[in-house]
Amino acid sequence: MKQIFLLIVTICLVVGCGQSYEETKRQSRALRLKLMREDSAALKIAVMPTLDCLPIFVAEERELFDTAVDIRLKYFTAQMDCDTAMMHHRVEGMITDLVRAERMKRQGVDLEYLTATNAYWVLLSNRQQRITGLKNLEDKMLAMTRYSVTDLLGELAVDSAKLKPEQVFRIQVNDVTVRMKMLENNEMDAMWISEPQLSQLLLAKHRVLLDTRQLDYQMGVIAFTTKDMQDKNRKRQMEAFKKGYRQACDSINQFGVRHYVKLLRKYYPISDQAMNHLPDSLKFKSSVTPREQDIELAQKWLTKKNL
Repeated sequence: MKQIFLLIVTICLVVGCGQSYEETKRQSRALRLKLMREDSAALKIAVMPTLDCLPIFVAEERELFDTAVDIRLKYFTAQMDCDTAMMHHRVEGMITDLVRAERMKRQGVDLEYLTATNAYWVLLSNRQQRITGLKNLEDKMLAMTRYSVTDLLGELAVDSAKLKPEQVFRIQVNDVTVRMKMLENNEMDAMWISEPQLSQLLLAKHRVLLDTRQLDYQMGVIAFTTKDMQDKNRKRQMEAFKKGYRQACDSINQFGVRHYVKLLRKYYPISDQAMNHLPDSLKFKSSVTPREQDIELAQKWLTKKNL
């Protein structure tokens, strides 16, 4: 009799636990669906650990975006991952360059430019190598990212040195932090790099060979997909983003980049010494149409490469 009683109790416990488990599964699924719907409705921006993203980080951290509007940042370390997120409609906006953006347009992605950014790229050579000029790039490894401004600039460096394309080994390194580390660890001979990784490498005395500021190239942009942007909610989100971004740019321009050192530590994997050497006079503009000459430069290169 005692054994029958224990058996009944055990069955009750098992049944009870089973119901509890099934209920938990239903609740978890409902929560996941709720979070997915919320994420889908939010305005999502793909960002990277590059200095052109700083106003967006400032706006997010200082709550300059209207809190009644759902704006979310999606953090990536490689531009190609931002592209993939945009092409698969996982984000509505991203920080990018004109080469990548114009190529995506050719692939059927409807994009519009919110503003040009102040991004610039510098060609550095490893201080351990005897690379004092572009001609010394022969038989050297040059880090870049395919189908990007660094790909275009890599070709420019080779052509300027009057070298054949096969004489310089252009190595694809997509992750900007990994690219920086490769020069620091003497695993790469030269590379195109932007801020803030540039400041850390300059502290280590790596040599400057070319600078897009001297070439008068302005290739950085913030791009948004035009898909569904006519929706009333999306328009409200975009206005909130523009307003917060503008306020963040004004704040950085007033106080300087280094004023946000705590925020820099959060988003940028560089040393404190490098942060203290960031160009504090750098100005951010919140609404500047990309120049036609820069768009044409990207388009002509893409046509030349049959991309």
